[in-house]
Amino acid sequence: MVATTSASTPLKPLLGNIAMFEARITQGSVLKKLVEALKELVTEGNFDVSSTGLTLQAMDSSHVCLVSLTLRDDGFDHYRCDRNMAMGIHFGNLSKILKCAGNEDTITLKAEDNADTLTLMFESANQDRISDFDLKLMSIESEHLGIPDQDYSAEIKMPSAEYQRIVRDLTSIGDTVLISATKEGIKFSTSGDVGTANITLRHNTTPEKPEEQTIIDLKEPVALTFALRYLNNFSKATPLAPQVKLSLTKDLPIFVEYQVGDLGNVRFFLAPKIDDEDGMAGEDEAQS
Repeated sequence: MVATTSASTPLKPLLGNIAMFEARITQGSVLKKLVEALKELVTEGNFDVSSTGLTLQAMDSSHVCLVSLTLRDDGFDHYRCDRNMAMGIHFGNLSKILKCAGNEDTITLKAEDNADTLTLMFESANQDRISDFDLKLMSIESEHLGIPDQDYSAEIKMPSAEYQRIVRDLTSIGDTVLISATKEGIKFSTSGDVGTANITLRHNTTPEKPEEQTIIDLKEPVALTFALRYLNNFSKATPLAPQVKLSLTKDLPIFVEYQVGDLGNVRFFLAPKIDDEDGMAGEDEAQS
């Protein structure tokens, strides 16, 4: 790990001309928030980089939750990828390094072909401080899962802060939540040793700001039960987007999506809760 300070050294010469992959983002805080949102769910995974951008697809250790991240090349301030690469990342270690970056820093990622490290460079806003860190890469065997386009029975767009509050509050009451979408609205219900709780949101386009609206697109009623601890973990992506979209269809995982500005999106898929065990092919215990 090397840290240097210079008032006159520009960043670009330090990058050199031999890197196979290079990506720079001036809003370094976005990358920090992304990793913080993912690290509790995904211990390790492959960053797959290509000419069109950076993607990640990984499952949690119990294989109940799938995380899919897409960062488009045109969302970065500078992006270069000469050849497709897979970089095995330990997210806990990546988080430690990113905590060394200021929220206003420009962050550059750099790796050479077949490299065993990923270089992260942090440049302060006034360019008087440049730091570089090398993160050791891992060899990770992973299978890319195809995510088919799906017509969902119910799609709900709501303020991400509202979603975060709901799942956080319900987690203090019970372990699972029944999410019911009907013409009356979307209802979150849980029960536990302390009692029961029900929270209902109705279609609401009254607020002038679109990000404050709750929009429910219902094709048919649906009700599914999920583990609250996962939905609560998903809400750690709240700082990335003002709105979140929930998509539900009977017998299929819930699809929770955050749009990360012009950069891309992060998507979570969680299997419904069943009586004996969790599984991506599990059936729900709640009927619509």
